[in-house]
Amino acid sequence: MAQVTSHLPWVGRRLLLGVGQTAALVLFLFALTEALPGDAAVTLAGDQPDPERIARIRETMGLDQPATERLLHWVGGLLHGDLGTSLVSGRPVTDYLAAGIGPTLVLAAGTLALLVPLSVGLGVLAARREGGAVDRAISSVTLAVHAVPEFALGVLLATVFGLWLGWLPPTAVATDLTADPAVLVLPVIVLLARPVCTISRLVRAGMIDAMASPYVAQARRYGLSAARIRWAHALPNALAPAAQQLARTCDWLLSGVIVVEALFVIPGLGTVLVEAVAARDVPVIQGMAVVFGVVTVLVNIGADLAARRLAPRSEVAA
Repeated sequence: MAQVTSHLPWVGRRLLLGVGQTAALVLFLFALTEALPGDAAVTLAGDQPDPERIARIRETMGLDQPATERLLHWVGGLLHGDLGTSLVSGRPVTDYLAAGIGPTLVLAAGTLALLVPLSVGLGVLAARREGGAVDRAISSVTLAVHAVPEFALGVLLATVFGLWLGWLPPTAVATDLTADPAVLVLPVIVLLARPVCTISRLVRAGMIDAMASPYVAQARRYGLSAARIRWAHALPNALAPAAQQLARTCDWLLSGVIVVEALFVIPGLGTVLVEAVAARDVPVIQGMAVVFGVVTVLVNIGADLAARRLAPRSEVAA
């Protein structure tokens, strides 16, 4: 009970920091979208816009109001769960989220489900064979793969396995993701490639340090089995930095999903965001960015809590 109580002030500070980060994010997104060149009124007015028509569209959309009033109106809506209404279609932004969240969640879930066991397994394997052929091979391959941008890797995989060999669908055009899961194989591989390299190397370094620590030496003197020492004593301490890197990986996945969905033509949130940017549909851009940002803040809070739980004696940066 005392240990739980000692954690409460830190947890409270971390949650307050998360609230502050979210508020700063909202203000930054509004300022950023205000700085975008052009607006939706010009886009909707057609190829040869009439100034009077543009003025009427701006009035209808509320774009003629001061920025402060639009900010207050938008923040008030966010507090009530209203992400706004599309300037182009008139549909609520939540409809866009509902339409695109399915494919994006499938991609993210598939990536994370494979990422953790692959990263931990490779890291532990390399640490067990420290300095050996297996360790050098894993380190060399992960370093080489990490250097390849996801877009280039996606083009390469789609060309080789989709077009030349015909083993997998190169894109998701005219394909039902639930009826043909094979279309997700290449996108998941692209999303997995770089995070597996980073996290496995962190796990390897953490395992090497943990296996050389005094408490592991003491466990050996007690006669515990090598497997129990490795998995029950060394691994939890090795996973503390990896847990925080996993959170940063989730942040990266949000941007990586946009690239991968555009490359493989998957109708997820990334595709919705790209189309909204092209149409200058500011409420959709802002709503999607807020969702991405809030997910990032929550994931980082969860990672800090997990890292503090795995290594309670270490100080986790808030």
